[in-house]
Amino acid sequence: MSKLYTEMTKEELLNEQAVLLERYNAFKEKNLQLDMSRGKPGKDQLDLSDGLNDCKNYVSDGVDVRNYGMLDGIPSCKKLFADLMQVEPKNVIVGPSSSLNLMFDYIGQCFMDGAGDKPWSQLNEVKFLCPVPGYDRHFTILEYYNIKMINVPMKDDGPDMDVIEELIKDESVKGMFCVPKYSNPTGITFSDEVVERIAKMKPAAKDFRIIWDNAYCVHDIVEDGDKLMNIFDILPKYGNEDMVIEVCSTAKITFPGAGVSALVASDNNIAAIKKRLNCQVISYDKMNQHRHVEFFKDVNGVLAHMKKHAAILKPKFDIVLNHLEKELAGKGIASWFNPKGGYFISLDVMNGCAKRVGELCKDAGVVLTTVGATYPYGIDENDSNIRIAPTLPPVAELDMAAELLCICVQLACTEKLIG
Repeated sequence: MSKLYTEMTKEELLNEQAVLLERYNAFKEKNLQLDMSRGKPGKDQLDLSDGLNDCKNYVSDGVDVRNYGMLDGIPSCKKLFADLMQVEPKNVIVGPSSSLNLMFDYIGQCFMDGAGDKPWSQLNEVKFLCPVPGYDRHFTILEYYNIKMINVPMKDDGPDMDVIEELIKDESVKGMFCVPKYSNPTGITFSDEVVERIAKMKPAAKDFRIIWDNAYCVHDIVEDGDKLMNIFDILPKYGNEDMVIEVCSTAKITFPGAGVSALVASDNNIAAIKKRLNCQVISYDKMNQHRHVEFFKDVNGVLAHMKKHAAILKPKFDIVLNHLEKELAGKGIASWFNPKGGYFISLDVMNGCAKRVGELCKDAGVVLTTVGATYPYGIDENDSNIRIAPTLPPVAELDMAAELLCICVQLACTEKLIG
């Protein structure tokens, strides 16, 4: 059984450090170039969707999709996403290759036109709630629009609702970003209770908007994946139909470089978004929308396809989790969550050690997500969170990277404790 580092004598820590340094230097001699920094699909995952390129006929529902028109997407693709998100096709807009575009443009729309109230650009201050640790690109959008970000701690069942319910009493708090299923990076799925409490919120701001970034809606890596309550089923019960804008995409289903995104919203929000889109685009890539429909046929085709992804990803997650358990468990220097899906593993190390872990990894040839990126403004006040992205490296490389990461965590912690 491992001994807590905090209970070791200085001599014991020095002995532990000497063994770790020997292992660390052996890795450095290998001149590794390994990347666990971003949640990218590996080549074997991308190859699963090569059949998209087989499409030859570009007539959908009697319409040549190579031509202009169909602002909100071709009907067959709207239905595919509607079935996937369990909503009506009329409440779906099919967008560009990335849901990031949809989120960025919607925030911009709120600044220009408002969200049923005064345009946000006319306000003295706009604030957003940010569950942390969270997705760095959400923070980038908010920073671009000079929106003040307020941290909300994540719990095991989602964001701390007691904190949120207090903060939304401030009328300048206009919204919140969420990744409700397999949250980036924690892998946590919001519980039914949390989803219900979100749906029935009564913010002081009548134009409060939640960006429900459901990026990992079908990204289970085990058979008994997490179930997320459909927030659109319960919003009407509380008169909050307009409060949520949901987005998703096929970026991690088919090709990130040629995906299709979708937005789900109330009738009122759909009308407002289409009014803006009518000035912005004539149509998004309908040929790609059609290719995806031809490839999957229906929602069952998507789910069957995702089982192939799971077969590739589960062993990779297991490699990392097994190393964490073998190397770090019982030492009192790290904690982590075992996700049932998504693209990341969130590792929390001893306070004040995460940046040092990143430095040690980089010097030995492993690139991690920039430490602090999982917090607004890049500031992790505890300097403890590390986002692990196990999806891109081949298995053999990932095995080495995960072992090296664990060595670096232990080294950084011995350094801190020895002083």
